[in-house]
Amino acid sequence: MGFPIIGETLEFMKPHDAFQLPTFLTKKILRHGPVFRTSLFGARVIISTDIGLNMEIAKTNHVPGAPKSLARFFGENNLFVKSKESHKHVRNLTSQFLGSQGLRLRMIQDIDSLARTHMELGAKNGGLDIKETSSKILIECLAKKVMGDMEPHAAKELTQCWGGFPRGWFRFSWSIPGNGVYRMLKARNQMMNLLKETVLKKRASGEELGEFFKIIFGETEGGSKKMSIENAIEYIFTFFVIANETTPGVLAATVKLINDKPRVKQELQREHKRIFQDKTEKDEADLTWEDYKSMTFTQMVINESLRITSTVPTMLRIVEHETHVGDYTIPAGWIFMGFPSVHFNPEKYEDPLAFNPWRWEGKDLGVILSRTYMPFGAGSRLCLGAEFAKMQMAIFIHHLCRYTWSMKTETKVLRRFILMFPRGSDVQISEDTEVDNSAVY
Repeated sequence: MGFPIIGETLEFMKPHDAFQLPTFLTKKILRHGPVFRTSLFGARVIISTDIGLNMEIAKTNHVPGAPKSLARFFGENNLFVKSKESHKHVRNLTSQFLGSQGLRLRMIQDIDSLARTHMELGAKNGGLDIKETSSKILIECLAKKVMGDMEPHAAKELTQCWGGFPRGWFRFSWSIPGNGVYRMLKARNQMMNLLKETVLKKRASGEELGEFFKIIFGETEGGSKKMSIENAIEYIFTFFVIANETTPGVLAATVKLINDKPRVKQELQREHKRIFQDKTEKDEADLTWEDYKSMTFTQMVINESLRITSTVPTMLRIVEHETHVGDYTIPAGWIFMGFPSVHFNPEKYEDPLAFNPWRWEGKDLGVILSRTYMPFGAGSRLCLGAEFAKMQMAIFIHHLCRYTWSMKTETKVLRRFILMFPRGSDVQISEDTEVDNSAVY
């Protein structure tokens, strides 16, 4: 269990290669086997790489497992964590906004337009930072969908709030002026106040809120469920912060993987050149849902990237009652962390440390969960934003591949639970769109 209070937190949080399981985990498995207990962030934790156990815990437990600092960050009354019923309610709301129908009707054109605009700007400037640009696209798109038209100063302040949260959510829970938890809570309060002020001002003046708020209030006002403005604000806050912290980092890591495999890059350029030429011949500019679904090789790349970058637990639960699975007894009240180590099992994936999108050829590319693939979690907490994340990545890659580009060789991708880019994620871009046919492995 490690040292008193701090347990094995320092070892667990050491930065490691984002494309390999952490040394802490591999050493522990060699010593204790696929399931072991430890102490992290002042909490008692079970860590598991046993796929059967992970799936059983995900299926029978519903409360997300997180240190107290994270629970405080998202709020004790947050509907995502308050109860099974409230979580079910917000999942229903989110699926209306981010389900395939919502993406077709509301999101794809906005993401496409913003990605095109930012890529054109990057080409004029000679380059851009992938993670930073992806974050801007996401924030600009969601801000309009949620809040509607905003006064320029409020929109700018909101963008700064969303983009400026302290990194590293997994911390000890002590809030001392100047430390990480204190800064996180301060940033949270600032953003919550700004959101609430904007919503109240718009409702008082009769101005329209964005489509997402219409879904929230439209469903609840006429039904049995009532969501207060406070709960709605907490819901929006949680939704935005999680979206902004996950997809941009995975996209930047994906671009790094593509950059390091010239044959993958060449095949992507061919696929997107074909789509671009088809749109030109039809005198169409905007991408459609059908265009997105036709990006077969891009989907293979994204699936492979999600497999190889899932080097953190994708299943986090509080064990609600003592559970017996096989030879294991999992005690109630402990945090359970399930790692998807099956992603690196050579019996399931040949040469598992290699980035090889062709391993997905002929497979169902829409699957987001199986016994050998679980980048988005499992059970009642399976990520509802999975298709949205994949769509963002595909559209960004589409517009990037319209240009000649290369990522800086010094780019490093590390994990300290959350993906880190200590030297940034810059790419150089030129407007020369000729596809390089000389690419090799």
